[in-house]
Amino acid sequence: MRLPLRTVLVLLGSVSFVLAANADDFPSDSAQMSQHLDKLLAQRWKEENVAPAQPATDAEFMRRVYLDLTGVTPSVFEAREFLADKDPAKRRKLVDRLLSSPAYATHMATTWRTRMLPAGFDPGQLQTAVGLQNWLREQFVENLRYDNLVAEFLVASGTGTRGPGVYYTALELKPEKLAASTARIFLGLQIQCAQCHDHPFDHWTQRDFWGYAAFFARLQQPEQPNLPQQDLVELAAGEVTLPESEEVIAPKYPSGRVAETRRDSRRVQLSIWMASRDNPYLARAAVNWAWAHMFGRGIVNPVDDLGAHNPPSHPQLLDDLGLYFTRHGFDLKELLRVIAMTEAYQLSSVANDTEPPPEFFARMAVKTLTPAQLYDSLGRTLVRREPPASPFGQQQRSILFDQRRRSFISRMSTESRDVTEYEQGLPQALMLMNGPVITEATNSDQSALLASLEAPFFSDKQRLEVLFLATLSRLPTEPEQQKFLTYLKDGGPTKDSKRAASDVLWALLNSGEFAVNH
Repeated sequence: MRLPLRTVLVLLGSVSFVLAANADDFPSDSAQMSQHLDKLLAQRWKEENVAPAQPATDAEFMRRVYLDLTGVTPSVFEAREFLADKDPAKRRKLVDRLLSSPAYATHMATTWRTRMLPAGFDPGQLQTAVGLQNWLREQFVENLRYDNLVAEFLVASGTGTRGPGVYYTALELKPEKLAASTARIFLGLQIQCAQCHDHPFDHWTQRDFWGYAAFFARLQQPEQPNLPQQDLVELAAGEVTLPESEEVIAPKYPSGRVAETRRDSRRVQLSIWMASRDNPYLARAAVNWAWAHMFGRGIVNPVDDLGAHNPPSHPQLLDDLGLYFTRHGFDLKELLRVIAMTEAYQLSSVANDTEPPPEFFARMAVKTLTPAQLYDSLGRTLVRREPPASPFGQQQRSILFDQRRRSFISRMSTESRDVTEYEQGLPQALMLMNGPVITEATNSDQSALLASLEAPFFSDKQRLEVLFLATLSRLPTEPEQQKFLTYLKDGGPTKDSKRAASDVLWALLNSGEFAVNH
């Protein structure tokens, strides 16, 4: 009797765990591991004479971790509750709560869908994007082992409009495109540079690239008359040849070993190798992605270019975090928890007198919000008084089918995915200043936030606090309070208190602080 694929992968993961567990004093839980990572960073700072930034305030940490783990800023109620909490363990409790929330799974699904689909991909029929989003979200809700998630993604069949099938059809089922993409996303390797010739900077040869591409050579989507959705199938035959030759290239793992000739499909063989101890790349690529997701920069940067030509800034940190990830069952939540609870992640983004190089992680990088994060955070003020259906609910269908949201994200998107570089141009700036989304958010007849502030029991100081908490997730500083309270009291140029509150909200939404995660 043949074991199911997931059972095989779990057994292989257990073997990797036993082989890796060779240090009795290695950190055994997330708290110990966070401290271990901080010690490694502190040692490097001492060697390089680098002074780290001051610790982030509660408000800075709160907004940062909400955006990184759930993709949206906290509500006014959530912000007040956290800032007023006197529990010394409240930061860890917040991280645990966010990782357990439905918004975490939704944000991770959105993040990985964006990584997987080609830049500028337009599915045409929205059902395709919904299919992949839902499949990914299900895996993150379950907190499926990361090695199993990758393996099941690689062996997926079904139609090209549901689940991973969307990914395969988006890349036209071409072996060379699938090889380049899966190696980049799951292994952190830029092997596509060896597609036409040997890699100029790394050890990959042209045969290495096409050997890996051969694992996808038999994936097809044959036409089936009278069926609106065509199934993806693995054929019994199909090969790749070296460009400009007739030489057939056999399937070959990136580790260098040629795949055995077996009855299993080639993609099944690849998925089993992905979860095996013979794969030196999967865990390292995963922890490097997680670090980059939280810090805005990978231990190896760019995040998808691991190799001898591009060494990590902190080799032991990368190795130890990969070992911890493997030992703890490829648990992504645990990995993100460890990183979020380091002192390094909880540093301020404001540098000291000297500006340390970004690869030292001696202060938090300032990350631009993605268009989705920006729109959904605007949603804290956009909820209408009597909406037919909230576009900010947890239903994936409403998120992806909301025409206004899609239009906003499309117009705010850039080709670059570097979150530490602000690349918005004049059209995007004008859209934020005068576009329909901002216009609605700052219209007291449409904004529930502004409407709520009209209650007579609110003082101007309380109104100002609500506006700051709803946008910047913090209370105003003393100078800000003096300036804005004067404006609210005088009613602005129009001497209209409602219009003055709208003006303040507009200013906060258009501030540089609102558009970044710091």
